[in-house]
Amino acid sequence: MDLTQVMAGPFCTMLLADLGADVIKVEPPGTGDQIRSSWDTPEPGHDSPSFHALNRNKRSVTLDLRSEEGKRGFRTLLAEADVVVENFRPGVADRLGVGYEAVRAVRPGIVYASISGFGQYGPYAGRAGYDLIAQSMAGSLSVTGEPGAPPVKCGLPVGDLGAGMLCAVGILGAYVHRRRTGEGQYLETSLYEAVLAMSVWESTEYFSTGRAPGPLGSAHRMSAPYQAVRTADGHVTIAANNQRLWERLCGALGLDRLVDDERFATNTARMAHRPELIALLEGRLAAESTDATVAKLLDAGVPAGPILDYEQILGGDPHAAARGMVEEYEHPVSGRRRVLGFPVKLGRTPSRVRRHPPLLGEHNRELLGET
Repeated sequence: MDLTQVMAGPFCTMLLADLGADVIKVEPPGTGDQIRSSWDTPEPGHDSPSFHALNRNKRSVTLDLRSEEGKRGFRTLLAEADVVVENFRPGVADRLGVGYEAVRAVRPGIVYASISGFGQYGPYAGRAGYDLIAQSMAGSLSVTGEPGAPPVKCGLPVGDLGAGMLCAVGILGAYVHRRRTGEGQYLETSLYEAVLAMSVWESTEYFSTGRAPGPLGSAHRMSAPYQAVRTADGHVTIAANNQRLWERLCGALGLDRLVDDERFATNTARMAHRPELIALLEGRLAAESTDATVAKLLDAGVPAGPILDYEQILGGDPHAAARGMVEEYEHPVSGRRRVLGFPVKLGRTPSRVRRHPPLLGEHNRELLGET
């Protein structure tokens, strides 16, 4: 059962729904999930594209959880529920009477998951959860962007989506435990922990040196050259992150002399002289197009690629199409819609869009017996 709104919780439950779970989205009457009407809503009566992006394969019921009637409806749904997911601020679910202890009293084996901005305890627990704030307080903004430039947010909402993914993983682990033992349990995660958990290289650098790492633009923290490099008409990304690939890169670009240059002889040396190294590479590629450079490097066995935008990727990139990363479905109000596909390919139980994102309260009669 899904008591979530906006992004982190809905993304979590959509992943579970894509894997085959029957997800019932519980929404407040009248307005529903607040993201149904957001800045990108095309016209009155239509749900926003943002809502479509996060709520396929779910059913919707409307319940006012502040009322006794709403609580009765919730208990009706709870009778057959395996999992409850909520992403209120800490304490709100308890005040509504739908927190873990209240649910466990009715359904002892329940797996109950909470997503919040900073977790259910700790000095910051009471703060509102927003992706930008989580990125700023969990380190992401301090290492994103160019050295000496103002802070830059990661372009993707890594706190929101990361928390959703981590919660889904936790739910699946708890569900396996329940299948083995019959025991339910409570689990929780946060946007803050999702961002911090992704700082694998940054935390390693701090633990190793005692110094806080700073921003490096597109460069890798542990390898060089591993970043975007300017070409005649744009940029190419190059991942020559070991000695063999470095030597192949030098050979492909006619820079064999750099292999024995003491400034670039080892990865440690290349990292120490990164600005000089990139200047040499960009000088060599100043007259080369991105496409020609990519073709040359791939032919030499050097990982490389262009920087594609979402129009190029989702509007016709053959690999995105081959991997099923664009899905289509028919919506009763909005017509034919496109959304991202499921990113994991299961051999025996492949995901598919079984249901359009639900209309508000579309399944009240089906699930609550309302007329």
